[in-house]
Amino acid sequence: MGQARPLRIFHSRLRTEEKLLAEAARRLDIPVLLEDVTDDAWGDPSRTLSGDVVLARCIAHGHNESLAAFLETRGARVMNPSAVMRLCGDKLATTLALERAGVPQPAYRVAFSVEGALAAADELGYPLVMKPVSGSWGRLLAKVNDRDAAEALVEHKEHLGGRHGLFYLQEYVDKAEGYDLRAFVVGGEPLCAIRRRSDHWITNTARGGRAENHPLDTTLETLLRQVQEALGGDFLAVDLFASARGWLVNEVNDSAEFRNSIEPTGVDIPGAVVRHAWSLAAAA
Repeated sequence: MGQARPLRIFHSRLRTEEKLLAEAARRLDIPVLLEDVTDDAWGDPSRTLSGDVVLARCIAHGHNESLAAFLETRGARVMNPSAVMRLCGDKLATTLALERAGVPQPAYRVAFSVEGALAAADELGYPLVMKPVSGSWGRLLAKVNDRDAAEALVEHKEHLGGRHGLFYLQEYVDKAEGYDLRAFVVGGEPLCAIRRRSDHWITNTARGGRAENHPLDTTLETLLRQVQEALGGDFLAVDLFASARGWLVNEVNDSAEFRNSIEPTGVDIPGAVVRHAWSLAAAA
């Protein structure tokens, strides 16, 4: 391809995903640099990044978003852009963006007080799911089975303070087939999907969910393109529920782990990601 500037992968901890991305780049003859940015200092005005393409893969979402914004200010093309990270990092913002685009989702309610949250819970009906507006790996999700549980949980969240005082409640979608779906979109195009099965209602593979291939069909591909058009982004992981109303988009992740999805799908996910990143470098 001839570009002199290598693809840069910034990370705060070298996980399997970052190693796989670097290995894929080398396999594809794409020059690549893995850079631990944990202890770096940023802001030196002489430090420019014009023309660089960066995969920002820091563990902490807030750090990753801030780093991406800084890099963009200095001229780098970050994959995903900071605006997409900001959108995907806030579940309410994601929900509203998808709603504006007409993307089907589970029913939800938002409240700003204990009284509002309990009224919202009664309105949605039980069971329901209460989740923080930011976070990943299924942390701090709670399945609320009845009014008594709702009262206890809402009181605890109120005392936690901060953003926990923003109550986000979602319809509980029963996994009748015993799985939910995670699908990957790269460069605006659906790539592959896995079913995530678990005996627990939370099916994240990081928490023990089992992955198996789920072939994409036209309906799913159309929906995934709709999600990408609503949020933007170069590399998205879209979580979906099967329901009697069709597919419902649950959440969208902008910095997904994918190690457990390569073998069941047989798809070279890291290869697709670095190829797309390199195409951005060629276009810069």
